[in-house]
Amino acid sequence: MHVTELRRARLRHHRLTAPAATAVDAARHLAATQSQDLWGGRLALASRTRDTGVSAVDRAFDSGALVRAWTQRGTLHTVVAEDLGWMLAVTGARMLRGDAKRMADLGLDGSDVARAETLAVRALSGGGRLTRAELLAVWEADGLSTAGQRGYHLIAALAIRGLLVWGPVVRRENLEPREQHLVLADEWIQDHATHADPAAELFVRYITGHGPATVRDFAWWAGLPLGASRAAAAGAVHRLRVVDEGPEPRYAAAAPPRARSSAPATLALPTFEEYCISYADRSLTGSPAAHAAVGPGRNGMVRPIIVHEGEIVGVWRPPAMSARAAGEAAVTVFDDAPLDHEEATSAVDRALTILRS
Repeated sequence: MHVTELRRARLRHHRLTAPAATAVDAARHLAATQSQDLWGGRLALASRTRDTGVSAVDRAFDSGALVRAWTQRGTLHTVVAEDLGWMLAVTGARMLRGDAKRMADLGLDGSDVARAETLAVRALSGGGRLTRAELLAVWEADGLSTAGQRGYHLIAALAIRGLLVWGPVVRRENLEPREQHLVLADEWIQDHATHADPAAELFVRYITGHGPATVRDFAWWAGLPLGASRAAAAGAVHRLRVVDEGPEPRYAAAAPPRARSSAPATLALPTFEEYCISYADRSLTGSPAAHAAVGPGRNGMVRPIIVHEGEIVGVWRPPAMSARAAGEAAVTVFDDAPLDHEEATSAVDRALTILRS
């Protein structure tokens, strides 16, 4: 496939030109949506949903249909709640092994994790919900230090073990939410999907929401070894199609969603956007200079992006949360971009409308 065709296919697979009916449908289609920044994860899903705003994503969190958790690569993602268990069965053990050295460096061992679990269950049982600060205060009150990054890593360890999830959003008067309540997964999640081959299912779901893509791309996204990723693909290829032959074939969904004729050519997308970062080889979506400008930078941030016909052509920065309702965004279009500043600004204005809705 020509690069133009591949980009068009990616936009469809990502539901950026073929939006889903609901935020939950969009989340299910992507399998897992990177969401270190809550606002970014909310905007990513709302941007893939027909005629709706981020408030629909918030309602899905509040109802328990969506949760945020460490599903892969030790990174927070938004997933459909019923999918969390089988995903962690594929990725969880590797994440815990990968975090073992950092836990040891922080002076945390198995007894600390067990103590944190006991205290968390006691505080949250029966439908309880706590902010991060409130849960850390529970641990501190019992003498379990959360200094430095100890608190963060204890929460992550319990979440990867399937005990905790980020659930309902924490409301703020006249301001968008910036955090969620922690809840017990067993109490909050009502339904649990199962699959005979969870790793193969994860490969199918990745390709469905991110294709055309290679096994190596999947390995990066899922945080799995290449050998395990090839095995997952072997169990799934009969459900997919090859669109690019070669040493590393690109796979696509058997029936990707159909693009809307009214889909805009230019999109403003959030931090840590899946369209940008969820591949080992990111050359299809932008030049080396474009990706260098987007990041990740030294602080690990990946900037919000402007995409024109599938190519990353600029970056933007939203107004501060306190000014989100009426403030203006900062827009930067790369020098060689095939569009003007006005077109990019219009795309950013559409994204701000989604954030305000």
